[in-house]
Amino acid sequence: MLFSGKVAVVTGAASGLGRALAVRLDNLGAILALADIDANGLEETGRLLKNSNYVLHTLDVASRGQVEQFRKVVVSTFGGVDIVINNAGVHISQRLADTTKEDFEWIMGVNFWGVVYCCQAFLPDLMRRPESAIANISSIYGIVSATGQGAYNTTKFAVRGFTEALRHELIKTPVHVMGVYPGGIRTNILRNSKFYVARNIQDSREDYIRNFDIIARTTPDAAAAVILNALSQRRPRCLVGADARILDLAQRLFPSRYWPILEATLYRFARLMIRRSRTLQISK
Repeated sequence: MLFSGKVAVVTGAASGLGRALAVRLDNLGAILALADIDANGLEETGRLLKNSNYVLHTLDVASRGQVEQFRKVVVSTFGGVDIVINNAGVHISQRLADTTKEDFEWIMGVNFWGVVYCCQAFLPDLMRRPESAIANISSIYGIVSATGQGAYNTTKFAVRGFTEALRHELIKTPVHVMGVYPGGIRTNILRNSKFYVARNIQDSREDYIRNFDIIARTTPDAAAAVILNALSQRRPRCLVGADARILDLAQRLFPSRYWPILEATLYRFARLMIRRSRTLQISK
């Protein structure tokens, strides 16, 4: 699949991975329909684009009505759609027993129903193209589960199941479907998350973010390059980052015992890196 001249929809395009995907697609000559609930961030993304053939649309993907209206705008503006990348997502750090119904509905609305609504809205248009694609951004937490991430895990496992079923159903159609499973990417998703408790209950929000920043080695631009390369090759599955590949392998090797091993290993690694960082600062 080539991207030049193709109409590409990207949700969650106001920052992070969504912005990186938009900029890379723009550099590849794609026509862009970018959406996000953050209108100011979306405008900032627009200012980074070299080409003028794009639309920006303020959108809450958890609203089916807003998604359907967005689809009308895109089709009326560009005449059709070739690529849909469902990237919009939010995060909650909380133990399942303490997650409120309201928080569960909120994260399911954005992370899962947003994917479903966009796929269903744009699928008829994608089917009319000789070659088209859907890329749904799940997470490595759609493959492995972690303490304190239960609600987030639930949404990302749901996206994974939905995506795989959709791919099976569309295998003999022009629409290629790819599931994307990033590991840690250096975005602000945790800084913007609803934080109640970390995996290690004694950690503060600042500890949690610092640990993530140390473990997350992949930049948004590097992640976007991997995703678009995989999509161009029509791969069914895309793991992003060495950490994602390691966690995926661990789940395969130890399907019922992976997390206690990984949690202890990752926690020790983060603490070691923090101590080294502090030592370097003192030595300077």
